[in-house]
Amino acid sequence: MDLLQRPRRLRSSAVLRAMVRETAFETGDLILPLFVSEKIEAPVAVASMPGVHQWSERDIVSEAAGARAAGIPAVLLFGIPRVKDERASQAYAEDGVVQRTVRALKKACPDLLVITDVCLCEFMSHGHCGITHFANGEAHVENDASVELLVRTAVSHAAAGADIVAPSDMMDGRVSAIRRGLDAAGFERVVLMSYAAKFASAHYGPFRDAAESAPQAGDRRTYQMDAANAREALREVALDIEEGADLVMVKPGLPYLDILWRVKERFGLPTAVYNVSGEYAMVKAAAQAGWLDEKATVLEQMTAFKRAGADLIITYWAKQVAEWLA
Repeated sequence: MDLLQRPRRLRSSAVLRAMVRETAFETGDLILPLFVSEKIEAPVAVASMPGVHQWSERDIVSEAAGARAAGIPAVLLFGIPRVKDERASQAYAEDGVVQRTVRALKKACPDLLVITDVCLCEFMSHGHCGITHFANGEAHVENDASVELLVRTAVSHAAAGADIVAPSDMMDGRVSAIRRGLDAAGFERVVLMSYAAKFASAHYGPFRDAAESAPQAGDRRTYQMDAANAREALREVALDIEEGADLVMVKPGLPYLDILWRVKERFGLPTAVYNVSGEYAMVKAAAQAGWLDEKATVLEQMTAFKRAGADLIITYWAKQVAEWLA
């Protein structure tokens, strides 16, 4: 006589469920994004992202130190300059806002991993991720000329003390160019984390408020990926690995768990996922309206990222998650 299979036996108590749980995550998996602005003297709340702030250069050090004390190993730094131009000159300035902040963070918290976002959009007067010309309402971004500025930016971050540089622009060939630039400047040990599969997404809106980086005309669909393309995402990741990426990233997170799974299964490289601003804002809004349990929802989402293959999770909830896991 066949026995009835009873998988529920292993769900009968909290202790037993914990013992057989297949997926777990910990504070050490988290990366906290931080926005530093040289235009402010005190923290400024981001209206579309409750709990998230732009930080002054003075205040960001204590915020990062608090994250490290909570067990979070790394921060991802975005800079907001006082002055923007059409060459993003403050992105690679030796004494730019990101460069000064990196030095301050490494001095105050030597064991904190400082990751810098390598992009030009926050520093461009027009908000695009490269040198751009406009015609008939369309933005035309010059790939190779933009890559030259990205290399200068990455090298300047490394010179300031960044542990990891993370190009997020999606220009072709930028990973190999940045790797060569870093090595030639003597920064062979600086890690390169590529935004390898970064999709043109409706989920970035609140970030553009926080980073003050919305494009003034046109959109980013000529360089960020089409949301419908999975095989192309694998090609992009393969190219970045071939060009020298040490870590790869999928962005956004929740709408692209299938991409995250495929990337991890195909390549096996340490893989990050970015739980982006729109994903954060939606849950925050629903929780504030009483429609969701924020803690339970967030922990479920973090588990989903890990289950799908993420080794590292970039999330604005990092400090809260660390408190919940403590």
